[in-house]
Amino acid sequence: MCDIISYLFETNAFKFCEENKPFWYTSGKIGPYFINTHFIYGSQKDASELLAFIDESLLDKMTLPKKVFNKVLNQYKGNKIYHTVIDGLKDYIEKNIDVSQIDYVSGGERRDWFFSIIIAYLLKKPHITIYKDLSTVESNYNFSETKKTIDLKDKKVLHVADLITVASSYIRTWIPAIKNLGANILWSCVLVDRKQGGKEKLEKEGIKSLSLVNVDSDLFKNALNMKIINENQLELLNKFFKNPDKCMREFLIKHPEFIENALNSDEKTKKRAKLLVEGNLYNL
Repeated sequence: MCDIISYLFETNAFKFCEENKPFWYTSGKIGPYFINTHFIYGSQKDASELLAFIDESLLDKMTLPKKVFNKVLNQYKGNKIYHTVIDGLKDYIEKNIDVSQIDYVSGGERRDWFFSIIIAYLLKKPHITIYKDLSTVESNYNFSETKKTIDLKDKKVLHVADLITVASSYIRTWIPAIKNLGANILWSCVLVDRKQGGKEKLEKEGIKSLSLVNVDSDLFKNALNMKIINENQLELLNKFFKNPDKCMREFLIKHPEFIENALNSDEKTKKRAKLLVEGNLYNL
């Protein structure tokens, strides 16, 4: 587990902000860390290349699973970071789920496929590839055959994903797509749980929610011990974890120049800062 946590930091899959320089999120809110779980594929460069490859392959939903499988299998065989993480994820699943009960492994477009496809192969389970339009295809465990999924009545599914926050993708797409096939997601396993209520939402749906790494005070303490952050950053992270909006509101009151600088920054930052100001997201 220590190796996996260190790889999260080493690959910038989990990145902490510099002091007094929180990250801007797409929503217009701000925070002291940013998570790109798919970087654990080996590096930001490797992950970006796979995403670009997936985007190209989306033109043909039937051939995509095999193409992505070939890529992730080669990476698994040749990249120490990805290999270690995937083995850790597989072991964690086997310790927490009776694998003999799993009929299928599923993964949703696009980042889930970094993990679900190789896990299906290692567990020797067929894979359901779920697209954002709720369409699905199924492949055998080594992806030598792929066909349109028609009826999976009462089959039990393990969904493997990169990250869970508030489980919106599950509720909106992954769960309905599997239910449309007559099957049910009974388990979810993610690499990182941001601890923002997603686990609880899944449990209300009757899904056992598992995660290899939790974003919590223990993770922050590990980062301090590894000298990735300092005591001041740790204090900010713990405050943010307990109450994100209150923590960032206090920061903005102490640093009024932060928003002003953002409004005079690059277009992407300016757009996010405008969302904050116009929506009065922190009740300033």
